[in-house]
Order: sequence, then C-alpha cells, then structure tokens
Amino acid sequence: MLGSTHGTLTTDFRARVEACGDTPRTAVHSTAAPSATGAGAGAGDALDVSGRPLHADVPDLDRFFRPESVAVVGASDAEGRPNTGITRQLIAWAERVGARLHPVHPTRSTVFGLPCHASVADLPEPVDLAVLLVGDPLPVIEELAEAKVKFAVAFASGFAETGEEGAAAQDRLSAAVKRSGLRLLGPNTNLNAFQPFRDDLDGPAIALITQSGHQGRPVYALQELGIRLSHWAPTGNEADLESADFISYFAEQPEVGAIACYVEGLKDGRSFLLAADRAARNGVPIVAVKVGRTETGARMAASHTGKLTGADTVVDAALRQFGVIRVDGLDELQDTAALLARARRPRADGVVVYSISGGTGAHFSDLATEAGLHLPTLSQAKQDELHQWIPDYLGVANPVDNGGHPVGDWRGRKIIDAILADPAVGVLICPITGPFPPMSDKLAQDLVDAAEETDKLICVVWGSPVGTEDAYRTTLLGSSRVATFRTFGNCITAVRAYLGHHRFTTGYRSPFDDAPRTPSPSYRKAQALMRPGQQLSEHAAKQLLRAYGIRVPREQLVTSAAAAVRAAGLVGYPVVMKASGPQLAHKTELGLVKVGLTSASQIRDAYRELTDIARYENVPLDGILVCQMVERGVEMVVGVTQDALFGPTVTVGLGGVLVEVLRDAAVRVPPFGEDQARAMLTELRGHALLEGVRGAPPADVDALVEVVLRVQRMALELGDELSELDINPLMVLPRGQGAVALDALAICR
Repeated sequence: MLGSTHGTLTTDFRARVEACGDTPRTAVHSTAAPSATGAGAGAGDALDVSGRPLHADVPDLDRFFRPESVAVVGASDAEGRPNTGITRQLIAWAERVGARLHPVHPTRSTVFGLPCHASVADLPEPVDLAVLLVGDPLPVIEELAEAKVKFAVAFASGFAETGEEGAAAQDRLSAAVKRSGLRLLGPNTNLNAFQPFRDDLDGPAIALITQSGHQGRPVYALQELGIRLSHWAPTGNEADLESADFISYFAEQPEVGAIACYVEGLKDGRSFLLAADRAARNGVPIVAVKVGRTETGARMAASHTGKLTGADTVVDAALRQFGVIRVDGLDELQDTAALLARARRPRADGVVVYSISGGTGAHFSDLATEAGLHLPTLSQAKQDELHQWIPDYLGVANPVDNGGHPVGDWRGRKIIDAILADPAVGVLICPITGPFPPMSDKLAQDLVDAAEETDKLICVVWGSPVGTEDAYRTTLLGSSRVATFRTFGNCITAVRAYLGHHRFTTGYRSPFDDAPRTPSPSYRKAQALMRPGQQLSEHAAKQLLRAYGIRVPREQLVTSAAAAVRAAGLVGYPVVMKASGPQLAHKTELGLVKVGLTSASQIRDAYRELTDIARYENVPLDGILVCQMVERGVEMVVGVTQDALFGPTVTVGLGGVLVEVLRDAAVRVPPFGEDQARAMLTELRGHALLEGVRGAPPADVDALVEVVLRVQRMALELGDELSELDINPLMVLPRGQGAVALDALAICR
C-alpha cells in the first residue's frame, strides 16, 4: 500500500478533499447574488484570495443610450468638413431618442440652426453625453468633468493602435478619464452607437458589441429580416468602457434576448469572465467572434486595437467555461445570435430531420450527428403512425423521408404535428435544398402554421441561392417563430449552440460564489518554500505539493552513497534515484534518472554515475533523491501557467516523456468547481485511458480530480508568486488507490 499525505480516500468527494484541512474549495461559501458595486470596491468579500474581484461592475448606461441632453464638441455645418456629416447624423439621432442637442464650437454662433456654445463651460444645462469631434480629446476631459458630464465618446484615432507612442497617449487619456469620474467610449470608435434602430419589430432583441464597427454590419442588417436590434456598442480601443461593461449592462436589460460580440482583444480577462458570469446567471446567451486563433490573426488584432489577445487555447477554454458561444464567421454570428435571442427554452434535446428527399435527410443527418447533435431513433409506434401518410418503403426512423408528395396536401401538416408530438423531440429541422413550387410553398406554410401552435423549435434551411422566392421572403421570413437559415452548417452551429446554452444555464452556479476568500493553512507552509525568481529543485517542488496535500512518493534527499543505501532500505526496494537541483528541468534527457534499482551495489553505482554526469554537465545539485518506485497507473500532467489576460491557469493532460508530442491537454481559468475539473478530463482525446483499456483497470479519476482542485487552490493562493508548476508525471493509480506526483517542477516569479 503506497503512502499518502491525506489518508485513505473516502466515498464522499467533498469530505475526502476537506479531510486534510487544506480544502481546494472556498472556506467561505456565499449564495447571495453578486453586488452591483464596482469590482474594485475593495470590500473584503468582493475579492478572492488572489486579490482579484468576484463581482462584475455594472455601469448604469441608460443615459448613454438614452440621454436627455447631448453636447457635440467640435460640431460643424460647413460644407465639405468631415464633422458636418457626423453632426447632421447626431442631430437626427438626438431627435429620435428625444434628447436635446447642444453644439459646441469656439467660433460659431449656430450650427444647423441650433445655438452653438463656445465651450463646455457655457452649456445651458447638465449634459448626459458629450460627443467629441476633436483630434485630441485629452484637453476636453477636464472641462467635461467640471461640467459634471456623465459620458463621453471619442472618435479620434492615433492611440494604442498605432504603437508605443500612441499607447502612451492612450494611457494619459485613461488616467485623465479615471480622475474625472466620467465614462468614456473609445477612442478610435465610430458612429455605430447612434445608428437608427427599427422600432416596429417585436420580441427579444440582439444587443451588439464590436471593436471594429464594420464587422457588426451583418448583425445590424438582421433588422431587414425582421429580427430586432436594441443596442450597438462600438468599443474601439477601450481606454475606459470595455466589452465587459456592456455585457454586464446588456445582461440586465429585459428586452435583450442575446448578446452578439465581435472581439479583437480583451482588455481584462477577469472583467470579461465576471461579465459572462452575470449573463449566465441571468440566462442571457453571449455569441462571440474572437479573432486571434492564429499567429497572423493575433498580430493583426494587436496592431488594430493595441491590446494583447492572449494565448488562444486559454481564451477558448475560458469562453467555454463561462458559457460564451464562440463562432468563427460573421454569418454564424448573426444566425446563432438570432436563434438564441428568439427561441424558447427547449423541451427536449432530440433533433428530428424531416425532408422530402432521402439524400437530403441523410446528408444533413450525417453533418448534424458529427457535430454532436442528438438524433434519436423514433419509436416503432411513432414510425407506424408516420407510415399512415408516408409510404412504407421510405425511412421514418430519423431522418424522416416523406418522398415529396405528402407535402402537397393535407398529409404534410399531419406528419409535422406527429413529429412534434413526440416527447423526445425538441427540435424539428427541415432542409429544403431548392424551391419546387407549389409543393415547397405548401411545405413552408405548414411549417410556419405548426410553429405558431407549438413551443418546440422549428428550423428551415432554404438552400436556394436566389432567395427571392415568396415561400422564403414572405412566408418563412415573415414568421417570428420559424428559424430560417441559408446553409446546413449555420443551422447546425446555431442549433448546437441553442441546446448547449440551455444545458449550461440550467442549474448554473457561479464559481465566483465559491471562490476562496481567505488563505488556507497550506499557504503559510508554501510561502516558506518560495524562492522569488528561482526554479525550485524537485525535492523543494514536492514539498510545495505536500503543503497542499498532494501525494508524493516516499523519498529521501541524500548527499553520499552510504546515505543513499540507508535511504533505499527505509524507502523500500525497488527504488528510483534522481539528481535534484534548482536548475534541473529535464533530467531524463541528461541521464540523471535511474529506475528499478534493487540492491545496495546498484545504489552505490547509480549515486556515483549521477554525480559524475552532474559534474560533467556543470549542473549544481542539492543532493540525490532516493524515491519509492511506482510502476502501475496512467501518467498524467497537471500544471499551472500564467496567462497575460487571465492570470493563473490550470492544465491537465496526458503526461510522461511524450507530453509535448501528444499535446493532449485541457485548461481552465480559476475559479472553477468539481464539475469543470471532471469536464476537463472528458475533453482529452486520451480520456479512454482513464477508463481502462486492453485489460488495464480503471484509473482513480476521483483522486485525479482532487489533485486538479488542489493545484487550483495553490494557483489562486500563490497567485503571481508562482510563475509555473508542472507535475509530470502524476501517476493515477487504479480506482481507489489514489494518485502520486512522481516529479514536479516549480518556478517562482
């Protein structure tokens, strides 16, 4: 029986973890709703143990989007001037929202017939919003602060997007805004926030956030298809207001059914996750295009916005962790956001594909199944029912092939109603690859009529490249209950996101509620082991693991061959001998590991060989480790790295000497709970190894999850003090026997 620092594993996971007194979960649990106070308010319970905020700051942006009074600084009506067109658009917008507009210009008495004021100080009333049409907004900020202006928009470019000098100018602008107390949108933004929105559309709306204004045009155009848009926030360089602020605000607006984002760089990772958490609490889906998947894309994003994009693997994992639906194309953004904004909660996760063509049904079903959608086989009773209207030689198990003719008469509606009546069916998808009037007209109308009478989702893929047919333009797009797509791929992407969002938000519990706020006893032990700026030896790194209750082999650090022989007798043969020193990262490659030693003579020979290699390689040692040999189990890696955006991140994957070749790992951003730790394992391509393959017993997954949570606690508590941690291999033993950290590397910041 291998030794353990935390005793025999018990059945109850929480009890087992907390039994050692260094629980990886929070010491203080809160079920209260998050405060709407600022994230940096400094209240003790508003920060986690690492000093990061636990609550999203929700700015009151009502007066930004619906101001009562607006000042336009730099207003103009001179022909041929760029500011003239902008001023004209702002006047029209102010009229639409019912705001009083005050032009400001030092040399004009009127602008477009409106009285013009020489400076902000001359404004006749307090102003909610100031729009700055000036090349350098910095000198105006102090004037706006004195006038008690709540919000400002800066269009000017030439800031962080242009390089170091511009970034310095943006820093000065940010500092001035922070001192002023007002909130600033921009710089390097545009007029998208002041676009006209249709007010004749009903139903839940899409709120749009873009860092590049042009990229929001496809979503804005959805209004022409009858889909409502409520807000557009073009965040630009985000010197002050950022995407996270608008997400938090939109998540609280009752008319918002979904938030669509085009994101180039995140200003602050924690702020974004707190905003996504708020949206998840409220059940509001976020659909996002996040550029920077490739090195080229990341470079372009940095040059355009002047912000870090972060390691994309971490960004991708963090978005999924908090329920943000990441899509690649703007067409996917518009289709997925539109569906999520308007569709009701699913009654079931079963998807039925219904078509007039066996080939179409088979093709779509292949793609849908490959994408992870659940296409249940309809019961024999349901198939018999469908065969009342569909010839017996056609397949109706799912996909349902009607052969074409039934859609042209009364049978078409009967088939649709019968499918929707199945309690296992939550979504009906009808791909129509091309128009075939009059039957396609009748099919479209039957689908629309059925949608009006069911609470289940009906989707139609209208594959005609023309898109001018009445069945599409009038019947399908005229319905607010049918989700219509133009491609198979976009339909599948949107339906998968729809079902996934509702699975995610059902019973969602914020990990920030359970995040640790006070250090554990382990933290004090760990601090004594830290050596700022240095890499710890393996022996010291394992002591760090011990401090957090992570099991390591029995071992002794020795400095002579005779001491090594005595240590082997105490540890128990066979043993492993390894060089231990603060500069050793890859001992195997240097020949500094000897395994399977079974006698005193082998111990003495190994000691001499290890110290000779270290002298030859000029590697300083603090001694030789004589370790218990652990042979059977699944080799995993668990580690901590620092991300520029999100801070400490936790990784788990297949370990051993091939870890960098296999590259099979999952990552999470703390805080996260046991459910996310288990989800990390299911994401691994090699997950089957933990279940037992080729006669091997199942691994102790509970023990592996426990280690992941303990490493997370270490990452949170040591925060910026720990630059990197690598437990490789972590030997996960057969079920019920635990997990042992056979090697560890730790680098202090």
